Amino acid sequence: MSDAASKAIDRAMGALVGGALGDALGMPTQLLSPARIAELYGHVDDFVAPVADHPVSKGLLAGTITDDTEQALLLGRILVESGDRFDHARWVNALLDWEREVKARGSYDLLGPSTKRAIDAINNGVPAEKAGRGGDTNGAAMRIAPVGIMMPVAPLDALVAKVAETCRATHNTSIAIASAAAVAAAVSRGVAGGGWRAASDSAVAAARRGATLGHWVTGGDIAARIVWAQDIVRGKAAKDAIRLITDLVGTGVASQESVPAAFAVLEVAGGDPWQAAVISANLGGDTDTIGAIAAGMAGACTGFSRLPQQHIARLVGIDMSEVRSLAADLVAARVAKKSSGKDAAA
Repeated sequence: MSDAASKAIDRAMGALVGGALGDALGMPTQLLSPARIAELYGHVDDFVAPVADHPVSKGLLAGTITDDTEQALLLGRILVESGDRFDHARWVNALLDWEREVKARGSYDLLGPSTKRAIDAINNGVPAEKAGRGGDTNGAAMRIAPVGIMMPVAPLDALVAKVAETCRATHNTSIAIASAAAVAAAVSRGVAGGGWRAASDSAVAAARRGATLGHWVTGGDIAARIVWAQDIVRGKAAKDAIRLITDLVGTGVASQESVPAAFAVLEVAGGDPWQAAVISANLGGDTDTIGAIAAGMAGACTGFSRLPQQHIARLVGIDMSEVRSLAADLVAARVAKKSSGKDAAA
C-alpha cells in the first residue's frame, strides 16, 4: 500500500470514528437544554450514561453510538457494494432491514423525523422516489461522511450529485441535499489532506450547488448560514460560543440549525475532533448529531491516528475492524475514480 493510500485511510478512519465519538458523547445529552445538562452533569467532557427517564436514550450504556453512526456505516457499505452507480433499491432495502433491527432493540425513538417518516411511507407502499420529498431535517447530513470519503472533492458536481442520489428516499429536498453536500465536501477535502479551514470553504461551495437539487423547500440558505455561524463564534471562548450557537444558530433537528451549528463548533474547536465532540455535547438540542457531524469533519482533517485512543477504546456498539475495512474499501473506490476520471455520480 502506498504512503498516500495509508494517509487517506487514516483520514477516512478519522471521519468515521470521529463521528462515532461525537455521536456517543452527545447521546445522553440529546434533547436536553443546556441548563439541564449542566444540572445533571456539570460540563460534559467524557462519556456518561443517560438519566433513567431520558426520552430516547434511556437504558444505553455510556459511550454507546446511535443511529447517526449506524446509518453512516450502513450507507458506506451500500456505496461499496453499488460500484459506480448507486444502488437505490439496495439502499432502501438496507434501511428497511435496519429499521426492523432497531425496532427489535427497542430503539426506534432514536430515529430522526424525516427518516422515520420516509421509512413508514415506504412500508405503507409509497414509492421510494416519492417518500423523501418532505425530508428537510439533518438525517442525510449526519450519515453522509462515506460519500465524502469515496468521492474526490473535484469535480464538485459529481460529489454533489452522488450526495443527492443517496438522499432521494428520505431527504430529497434542496435544504437537506445542500446540508449533506456541505458535510460530504468537508470530509472529502479532509481525506485529500486539507485542513479544517479549507474543508469549510469546500463545504460552502458544495452547499450552494446542492441547494439547486431536490424538491425546493423554504428555509435559510445553508451556505450563507455556515459562513455566518462560523463568523459569529470566531475568536470566542467555548462558553460564550456555546451560548451564541444555542441562542442564535439553533441546535434543533432542522438542517438550517444543526448543520451550521456543527460548522460553528468546528470553528470554536479549532479543528480538534475531541473538542468538537465536547462542545457539541454541551450545546443542548440535537447534540449527538451535531457532535457526529462536527467531530467527523474534524476527524477527516486530522486522521484516526490523532484521535484520543483512550476514548475510542470505550465506544460501545461499533466494530473497529469493520470500520477499518470499510474505510479501506471507500478509499480504494476513491482512488479508482480519480485514476479513471469517471464521473461517479453517473
